Amino acid sequence: MKGGLVSALYAARAVADSGVQLPGDLLVACVVGEEDGGLGTFGLLQRGWSADACIITEPTGLDLVPANAGALTFRLVVRGRAAHASRRGVGVSAVERFWPVFNALRDLERHRNVDVDEVMEGWGMPYPIEIGTVHAGDWVSTVPATLVAEGRMGVLLGEPVTDARARLEEAVARACRADDWLCDNPVRVEWWGGQFASGATGEDTTICERLKDQHTTFTGSKPKTWGAPYGSDLRLLTGLGGVPTVLYGPGDVSRAHGPNESLSIAEMTTAAQVLALTAVDFCSM
Repeated sequence: MKGGLVSALYAARAVADSGVQLPGDLLVACVVGEEDGGLGTFGLLQRGWSADACIITEPTGLDLVPANAGALTFRLVVRGRAAHASRRGVGVSAVERFWPVFNALRDLERHRNVDVDEVMEGWGMPYPIEIGTVHAGDWVSTVPATLVAEGRMGVLLGEPVTDARARLEEAVARACRADDWLCDNPVRVEWWGGQFASGATGEDTTICERLKDQHTTFTGSKPKTWGAPYGSDLRLLTGLGGVPTVLYGPGDVSRAHGPNESLSIAEMTTAAQVLALTAVDFCSM
């Protein structure tokens, strides 16, 4: 995102240095907190800022992304019964009781990815459910009494967040009802951390068409259009602010949050130039 921000700032500088008098205003909004649910953008909208259109410079490889899935962070607390490992038979391992719940989540994931929106088809599994961390037990020679697993759930395009939560909670509850221990000691589901609804603008909005035309003219190739399997501030701008929004920026999202996170200067430069041309085109309408 630092690369995308640099591209946006240089685009604004290029427009200012060109001497072009825009009939409309060009705003570069730098916000924080996107990873934690978009508090920066929420604050921006709450303070009354708005626009006729917005381009978020997420790393899209210079493709157009007018829609994205949501993402919910959850925590599962599985209870067992502690015992010394030498007397394993009198204890109940929280690790062992987690397996049917994990399998239930995998079944739910498969069901939610059978029939997906056309814009999301290229991902194969656009709405994954994954357990990212698991912590259990206090000592190597005990039967673990508690397991805490934390993960991420994808939200379908157009699916209310409350519905997504309910589906995961029901899958966990169903697994508990089928288990002789968990039926009396059900797994607790908690929702915490980043909570992203899905969002969509539509491929035929003016900003998407203008951006696509400027990219095609400048680079000589038409950008691809797809929906992202991750959350972004797009859903706040479209849902709360009513601002048509598209993701477009340098970098490959597969490099995000990983070792050697980087992007090419060439893509940053191209993004800046296309953003500048789009700003002049759109603001002169």
